[in-house]
Amino acid sequence: MSQMKHIDNTPSTPGKFKIEKSPYNRLRLQFSLAKIIFWSLVFVGLIFVFLYRSPSSSSHVSSDLFRRSLRTSSYGGPAWEKKIKASAKPRSSNGMCVLVTGAAGFVGTHVSAALKRRGNGVLGLDNFNDYYDPSLKRARQELLERSGVYIVEADINDATLLKKLFEIVAFTHVMHLAAQAGVRYAMENPSSYVHSNIAGLVSMLEVCKSVNPQPSIVWASSSSVYGLNTKVPFSERDRTDQPASLYAATKKAGEEIAHTYNHIYGLSITGLRFFTVYGPWGRPDMAYFFFTRDILKGKSVPIFEAANHGTVARDFTYIDDIVKGCLGALDTAKKSTGSGGKKKGPAQLRVFNLGNTSPVPVSDLVSILEKLLKVKAKRLIMKLPRNGDVQFTHANISLAQKEFGYMPTTDLQTGLKKFVRWYLSYYGNGKKSAQ
Repeated sequence: MSQMKHIDNTPSTPGKFKIEKSPYNRLRLQFSLAKIIFWSLVFVGLIFVFLYRSPSSSSHVSSDLFRRSLRTSSYGGPAWEKKIKASAKPRSSNGMCVLVTGAAGFVGTHVSAALKRRGNGVLGLDNFNDYYDPSLKRARQELLERSGVYIVEADINDATLLKKLFEIVAFTHVMHLAAQAGVRYAMENPSSYVHSNIAGLVSMLEVCKSVNPQPSIVWASSSSVYGLNTKVPFSERDRTDQPASLYAATKKAGEEIAHTYNHIYGLSITGLRFFTVYGPWGRPDMAYFFFTRDILKGKSVPIFEAANHGTVARDFTYIDDIVKGCLGALDTAKKSTGSGGKKKGPAQLRVFNLGNTSPVPVSDLVSILEKLLKVKAKRLIMKLPRNGDVQFTHANISLAQKEFGYMPTTDLQTGLKKFVRWYLSYYGNGKKSAQ
């Protein structure tokens, strides 16, 4: 009450009220100043730590991987820029110059090699994380380096590095394949999907919308966006608002983000929904890959079945067919219409299914592998878990066929034969560890 009376007695006319000087007021003032100084120092300290701390390695990055950044002396300099320019230089003066993110990945390696073979300039970008055996990624890197493709080792969220790459090379196209893959792993490490598939995509688009000229962008979405959709075959016009996994949700979010950057900044963007890609130099976390490993080692092979003994099937698509689709999308991508972050006119926005159009039961996949490996599989029939897997996938590819002549030519028997030949050559009949 005394405080209220004190406030009420304050004169309304300025200059008429005089604060009484008392030891209590001086003490309170000193205490307030001390608090201000303390929190100011804390705030400045936090800014200092944020701006000057060295980037720490993610817990999911291999311990022997030396994380490089423009904030250190590992990047930059004439020798480094020379490597980048040599790799990104097309054979002809008006040739395509492509930045391929996720270049040491399965699809990224094959697309980079195909682009280089036909004379395009190619620069790779990859962080070589340890989601699966990094030595396989290093082997792919060596394969690309022999063909003249240099891979910059960095994370797509390093905006400073991305800007530097665009300063060195005026990329005409970006093939954005960098992502955190895998449906089931999202239950173990969900943040990695947000970091790579959402934040990483935004990081790339932010740089692309600001450069001049803006590149055309083709990026990897996924057939997983169809989620719980029961209408088959899956068409680009079908609903994609029922994701069955976090991975699918991040890819769906990516498609909405792409729409936003196309609408606001005039970026030409094409999304590709891949359907179960397989083949040589593939990913060890894919069923065909670890089935091969486990059959050779005499381990049980889990074969899922849906409710009421329903068949689980996938639209397995061979890597060479996927590469043709990627190149077709790049070749038909129109130029972006923005400049310096400002849209100058409507820009191309597309999404395509890239599949094989012939779903095959997973049990048939195992049968083919048994014949190719000449080993009987120990089949373990299990119920389809509720971890993001769906019962079937089936692509309608008519849109891609109409737009750039996409037509898969490799059946599962032929494709697996090529994969098994590579696997036995690379791992030596299972003697070499396939993690």
